[in-house]
Amino acid sequence: MNAKKPYYITTAIAYTSGKPHIGNTYEVILADAIARFKRFEGYDVRFMTGTDEHGQKNEIAAAKAGKTPKQYVDEIAAEIKRIWDLMDTSYDRFIRTTDEDHEKLVQKIFKKLYDQGDIYKGSYEGLYCVPDETFYTPSQAPEGICPDCGRPLVKASEEAYFFKMSKYADRLIDHINTHPEFIQPASRKNEIMNNFLLPGLQDLCVSRTSFTWGIPVDFDPKHVVYVWIDALTNYITGLGYKVDGEPDELFKKYWPADVHLIGKDILRFHTIYWPIMLMALGVELPKQVFGHPWLIQGGEKMSKSRGNVLYADDMASVYGVDAVRYFVMHETPFENDGNITWDLVTERYNSDLANTLGNLVNRTVSMSNKYFGGVLENRRVTVPVDEDLKAMTESTVKKVTEDMGTLHVADALTDIFNLFKRCNKYIDETMPWALAKDPNEKDRLATVLYNLAEGIMTGTSLLAPFMPKTAEKIAKEFGSPLHSLDELWGFGASVQYGTKVTEKPEILFARLDEKETKEKVDKIMAAQREEALRLYGNPDEKSSDGDSKEAAPAEASEENGQPIEHKPEIEYDDFAKMEFRIGEIVKAEEVPKSKKLLCFQVKVGNETRQILSGIKAYYKPEEMVGKKVMIVANLKPAKLAGMLSEGMILCAEDDNGALAVMTPEKDVLSGAEVL
Repeated sequence: MNAKKPYYITTAIAYTSGKPHIGNTYEVILADAIARFKRFEGYDVRFMTGTDEHGQKNEIAAAKAGKTPKQYVDEIAAEIKRIWDLMDTSYDRFIRTTDEDHEKLVQKIFKKLYDQGDIYKGSYEGLYCVPDETFYTPSQAPEGICPDCGRPLVKASEEAYFFKMSKYADRLIDHINTHPEFIQPASRKNEIMNNFLLPGLQDLCVSRTSFTWGIPVDFDPKHVVYVWIDALTNYITGLGYKVDGEPDELFKKYWPADVHLIGKDILRFHTIYWPIMLMALGVELPKQVFGHPWLIQGGEKMSKSRGNVLYADDMASVYGVDAVRYFVMHETPFENDGNITWDLVTERYNSDLANTLGNLVNRTVSMSNKYFGGVLENRRVTVPVDEDLKAMTESTVKKVTEDMGTLHVADALTDIFNLFKRCNKYIDETMPWALAKDPNEKDRLATVLYNLAEGIMTGTSLLAPFMPKTAEKIAKEFGSPLHSLDELWGFGASVQYGTKVTEKPEILFARLDEKETKEKVDKIMAAQREEALRLYGNPDEKSSDGDSKEAAPAEASEENGQPIEHKPEIEYDDFAKMEFRIGEIVKAEEVPKSKKLLCFQVKVGNETRQILSGIKAYYKPEEMVGKKVMIVANLKPAKLAGMLSEGMILCAEDDNGALAVMTPEKDVLSGAEVL
């Protein structure tokens, strides 16, 4: 029994760059289900989420919007919190990195690390990836290309403070090797070890002077604390960690965290930077970092500029909150990305929620009212088929508990709905309507309806962490309370003899008319596309010179265009050194070791060369095959993610992140030179 044993779960804090889409919202829903299930098991749970609000991106965005950075992040943080609340998440604290207690503690943590020699002052001269906000040394990117996204790096020079990562590397490697549960899923351990730790860690830049929107380094105020120390430390500042003196009772009670639930794309920061910071502070490491997969819209990345983003509040307006919660958790496996489209949600709503669950509850309550005035009585007239239902009910409790113990949340939901399916099958096997015609079978009929109610209510108590409002409604229908895990062991524990069901059962999930639902969805998406067109322009529209007319910022108009920051002027001789040609893509595939790169075989005249490009978020491999693109043909070959790239595919990208490959206006032969 784990009564009142503490359990601490966190999400990554959401960056205040805009309204979160359903892929962002999935994480907090997942964390909420885990937190609720732990409470269901008897744990004393602390669940924290929040927002990451500092940084150069927000400083620039606020200026463009004519607002102070604080005004800008206040609005977006409020929107994120609204979505989290709408989705019925039961967090205990919504922390913001602009909270006063967090900012003061970050300053003290930075000073402590500086005083003990883990942070030192230096200057940065190297390469910087603007989209990723990441620095690289020349040895990490010898060709001047970002090893992660494949974009060109820019030279940067800046005074900064650095954290001595390598000092703790061996200790971290030993911890990972001796604590196999630390990085989950386990398959992600090799990525962290082989790609980052074993090759050797570079010192980490932890302050910036090129912008001011951040927590000032109190002993050197022209510096602001860079994202890593500012954002990652929220997990302990939000519990009342103290640099000097006794920590708050919350910290004593709940630290170390049982699980940091994060997206797989930020696993490196949480399994390298964060544990090393904790080691330097002398603080125990979290028990587990779980890098969950992504939720992908129809197999491609959601893009505001294309108007194809799915938002939780829009989806809830069509399907209801619990249906959205069910879908995102059920459709995202333990390790693999999940897929979401409006059509898929509609299909799952009708099959699982309306048919399997809603119809089951309605039929059982209605038959109990029709045949016994709503009273449930176990008269213990059993036959062999009853034992199968009882066994499955009891085994489902065990299986769901085991699934949740390893964070196999989708599997847990599948097990619960398999029980509901078994209850439906039990109705077909026992045929209560036939039993009701024979007065001699009245006790048998009562037993059947009781067994059904027991199976349904056991499944409902298990379902409550995932679909809390639905579980409450079902419990009300059956006149029974929701039970904790300890109260579910053994068939017959959920429904008391003589319990009375509601007289008028509610339709939990009315089957959706596909045509009507599509009309609602079309209106939502049309409004979204119209807004995208207003803000960003048409990403598919071709201009007269054949370039894609890509996303313009909100304040730009068709007349004045997007503000441009020019690079230094060059001579014609510099330009003449560049060889631009048309290439035809004959093969395209994903790069296994990269989340951003695609690998292309490009036919250029009478030769075929391999080119890697960081456009995976914008194009699927299959849609690139046969496309003619503009390439830099005489770029020195470079290795990206362990593969040779023999050129560069040219793309247009604006300040909003909208991207399109450059294609010729008319069909020309591959190998044609671009003049």
